[in-house]
Amino acid sequence: MFQEYFTEDHQIFRGTVRKFVEKEIKPHIEAWEDEELFPIELYKKVADAGLLGIGYPEAYGGVPCDKFMQIAFSEEMIRSGSVGFVSGLGSHCIAMPPVLNLGTEEQKQRFLVPVLAGDKVSALGITEPNAGSDVANLRTRAVRDGDFYIVNGAKTFITSGCRANFITTAVRTGGPGHKGISLLMIDSSTPGFSVSKKIRKMGWAASDTAELSFVDCRVPAENLLGGEGMGFYGIMINFQNERLALSVMAHAVAELALEESIKYAKQREAFGKPLTGFQVIRHKLVDMAMKVDVAKEYNYRLAAKMDAGKDCVREVSMAKNFACSVCDQVVFDAVQIHGGYGYAREYLVERLYRDSRILSIGGGTTEIMKEILAKIIQL
Repeated sequence: MFQEYFTEDHQIFRGTVRKFVEKEIKPHIEAWEDEELFPIELYKKVADAGLLGIGYPEAYGGVPCDKFMQIAFSEEMIRSGSVGFVSGLGSHCIAMPPVLNLGTEEQKQRFLVPVLAGDKVSALGITEPNAGSDVANLRTRAVRDGDFYIVNGAKTFITSGCRANFITTAVRTGGPGHKGISLLMIDSSTPGFSVSKKIRKMGWAASDTAELSFVDCRVPAENLLGGEGMGFYGIMINFQNERLALSVMAHAVAELALEESIKYAKQREAFGKPLTGFQVIRHKLVDMAMKVDVAKEYNYRLAAKMDAGKDCVREVSMAKNFACSVCDQVVFDAVQIHGGYGYAREYLVERLYRDSRILSIGGGTTEIMKEILAKIIQL
């Protein structure tokens, strides 16, 4: 099933990622979840295995590939059982595209190359305490002062923010609205920069999430990506890819929850027979499988269209909402099938239930996706 989307090369690569996850990640996930952090050395280990730069040009240490190689990578990483780990390891997937798309060659060498080599960690700094989905109204300001920008403001809910070396930061250099937004690369060693706090979360425990503070940070003007006023474009250009990635995460989490539920239902007995002996459970599992398959098919078809260079704002907005809705339903039913054990930390579905909740919020909320669709449909 779904094999028409994946070539032999995709499957070989998938096997490589699966072996890496089984050997280097799964044995440690429980400890990393408890510690609410994974070792920073893992970035280098993943890079050395040729897995960190998936989708980036070879000239900068990346591995050029199509969407389905990236999907295979994401699906196998999710099988580690920790979406938080996957999101933390992949924070460069949202932080570095603006560098690739807007940066000069010198900026790419200075920022992108060490990140893809696993020597530096990057984060994307957009969300603010008073501006989440409303990106055009962010308040962090950068004022030009000779060869520097003086930056003041705050960012919140920043994945990998606690230990990022480079923060791709959205700042206001001009007037109100999206035209006044620019992107600055800010080094965490810059005086005036600080991590205000580490945010503890319902899920995604293995990824660090931070609130950041900028107080009179003097950032070299040479760290500006593109020109002034190019920030909103730099942010939006990767949104389709980010939303596809979140959609794939959603169907992958749902599929893993389904597999765990089938395994449990076959083993667990009640009233003298396995749970699969009860029609109500069999039908619930069938409904779960049906939803997962439809979400996967839509996501795969969308990826094929994006690979073909088609504009898919409508489809990607629908995919994110649909896949996240499916995931929410499937993880809910997975916990229900497990009964009391589904509420216990020792069972994977408990973590999947918590980890999945953010998927319909991050990268554009369900409500924002509906507003985008309403405009496209001309409502």
